[in-house]
Amino acid sequence: MLALTVVLSYLKLLDLPYGGSITLCSMLPTILIAYRHGIGWGLSVGLANSLLQLLMGVSNLSYATSAAAAVAIVLLDYILAFTVTGFGGIFKKVFKNQTAALVGGTALASVLRYVFHVISGCTVWAGLSIPTNEAFIYSLAYNATYMLPELLIAVAGAAYIGGAVGLEGEGLTRIAKNSTKTSFVLKAIGALFAVATFITDILLIAPHLQNAESGDFDITGLSNVNFTLVGIITVVGAVLFAVFTVIAGKKGKK
Repeated sequence: MLALTVVLSYLKLLDLPYGGSITLCSMLPTILIAYRHGIGWGLSVGLANSLLQLLMGVSNLSYATSAAAAVAIVLLDYILAFTVTGFGGIFKKVFKNQTAALVGGTALASVLRYVFHVISGCTVWAGLSIPTNEAFIYSLAYNATYMLPELLIAVAGAAYIGGAVGLEGEGLTRIAKNSTKTSFVLKAIGALFAVATFITDILLIAPHLQNAESGDFDITGLSNVNFTLVGIITVVGAVLFAVFTVIAGKKGKK
């Protein structure tokens, strides 16, 4: 499962220019370990994954302006951010429903990881890839552009597995499908289109809001944005979201 985590971390749906990426459920294997074998095992696997992620992203340390900054990057962006995915099984004994427990744990793990990335952004990366002025707000927004889709994808994956595979026993068991689950998957696909549209719009707009020389936030850069392209992408994304939502509604009624 740890190896699967590493492989999935390379399957990137989107790689943002200033760090961060949207992967194909790369957090989920660790969360499943935590759910089946307990938080202790989950945190151990999460820690092991954080060290592997650090080795794969060690070049980021070259941007550190001091030894303290390098240590902060290691702790906030890697060790803590990825270890907390081990809390994904924390709701196993809280919710009787397996899907609810997995979804809740996945959401919590994603939010905790987001918090550490935000702290890193507004401290270590302020003045580098994040403007010094309004660093906290910028870090909240920027890290949300990839962590929100990451959360939604991971939650969709957790919900699907929670409704398809029994994880409670010694072995894995298959759970029969029904129209409600199909409806949920269709809604999840529609949500992913909406999130992808949002991220694309951000990528088209955000680079123009950062002064190339000072690195500070510059609202006048909006004049250079191709709003025609932004509008087309937004409309297409909205239509796809509406189509999948309507189909999901019909499936749910059946």
